[in-house]
Amino acid sequence: MGSGYSLTARCSNRLDTGERVDAAWTGAVSNSIGMTIPYDETITVPLETDALIQQRVADLIGRANRRQLWLLFLDDQRVQLPVIMPIDGLPTAPPGTSDEAATLAQMIETAVDAADAASVVMVIERFGSSELTPSDVAWARSLHEACDAAAVQLRALLLSHRGGVRWIAQDDYRF
Repeated sequence: MGSGYSLTARCSNRLDTGERVDAAWTGAVSNSIGMTIPYDETITVPLETDALIQQRVADLIGRANRRQLWLLFLDDQRVQLPVIMPIDGLPTAPPGTSDEAATLAQMIETAVDAADAASVVMVIERFGSSELTPSDVAWARSLHEACDAAAVQLRALLLSHRGGVRWIAQDDYRF
């Protein structure tokens, strides 16, 4: 991104498919993280409600232990795709310039296209309370605007914190 602004994307197949996943934006990725949900279960339960999405994020990502951003991809039937993308190095402040915002939008669009996804669920992970901080609100707004700029459907935005997972409603950051 711009001067001093850098995110590192890596990809995890956190769903137990038993096979290697190649993701164009990160290179080869294997099933290296412990599983909490068998892949067969994820394809039988479309994430049609906010509650189902929040539970899935709680099951897969859970409580925060570092600062990063997660992307979960959904197909056009709202079934979760088998690739989850954690993005390390999430700065406290979101992109500050239009060039940085455009880079973020392009990265999101590339990831969604590579996953052949219809929509994306984003999770801001940071160790702290469940209360939204000014930084959380700024990131939520920036991520939503990046998705809008990239014509990517943002299905949900959540916060992984030290006690679990909470929903971030548009009322929390857009008004």
